[in-house]
Amino acid sequence: MSPLVVRRGGYPDVSVKLSAPRTNIVALLILIGFAATGVWLTVATRNPTPIVVGALAGVVLMQSPKIAQQWERAIVLRLGRFIGLRGPGLFWIVPFIDTVSSWIDQRTITTSFAAEQTLTSDTVPVNVDAVLFWMVHDAQKAALEVQDYEQAVSWAAQTALRDIIGRTDLTDLLRGREKIESELQLLIDARSNPWGITVQSVEMRDVVIPSALQDAMSREAQAAREKQARIILGQAEMEIANSFREAAKAYRDNPTALHLRAMNMLYEGLKEKGALMLVPSSAVESMGMGGLMGAAALQQQRLTETADGNKEGK
Repeated sequence: MSPLVVRRGGYPDVSVKLSAPRTNIVALLILIGFAATGVWLTVATRNPTPIVVGALAGVVLMQSPKIAQQWERAIVLRLGRFIGLRGPGLFWIVPFIDTVSSWIDQRTITTSFAAEQTLTSDTVPVNVDAVLFWMVHDAQKAALEVQDYEQAVSWAAQTALRDIIGRTDLTDLLRGREKIESELQLLIDARSNPWGITVQSVEMRDVVIPSALQDAMSREAQAAREKQARIILGQAEMEIANSFREAAKAYRDNPTALHLRAMNMLYEGLKEKGALMLVPSSAVESMGMGGLMGAAALQQQRLTETADGNKEGK
């Protein structure tokens, strides 16, 4: 069973193996068979010796069969010397001479680790949480080359994370997560590979920076956006001015087009609001809008008088 890791301040502090009892139906059948045989012989011979011998033989021989799950490999030692891997399925050992020192789980394992109050290269304290996905590819090395491979992987991951943070500035840490995760995976894999362990991937879950720095970065981002907005507005004004300049050149060489434009402006104003007011300027003379405005005003006055007459008649 996987160890229970208790963390204090982001460090893997205590690692306790919780060895749950392993149910072995073959061992139980052997014990029951020898015990039943001893009971039968005792009843048949009226001698208690067979039941005692049968019980002792069953207790001894039930130590021989072992069952490993599909994802497990058993490390078998004979008088303290490694003799091989066993499993999956049923296998047999010599009682009291062979021992199964450990059961190696070869499935993908997830380990969470963290680095708290670690300084980046630009001296900013950050808290980083990450998850490590790894598996044992060589059960023999994992059992013989390191005392507790799960705790060793956890320590290696945390020290590698602190190393990466220490030589990365805050901007790269926030924006280049994929690159940092790749570097972290390579670094942890290089440290754990001699133990028969392969790192599949590393994922950074969260990067927490001080609240004061968050406010400063927010103001900086707001100022940058405002600056960009002003630049875009200025560029738009320049493009509009260039368009007006080109239009002025076209109207200068074509008075008819200028008058048509003036009539269009007058029509749009009358259509929207029923009247059009122009501030006296050189535009009235240059565009020939004086006569047009007078005719429009006279027509508007006639329409108003007609409407008032109709109201009085009613």
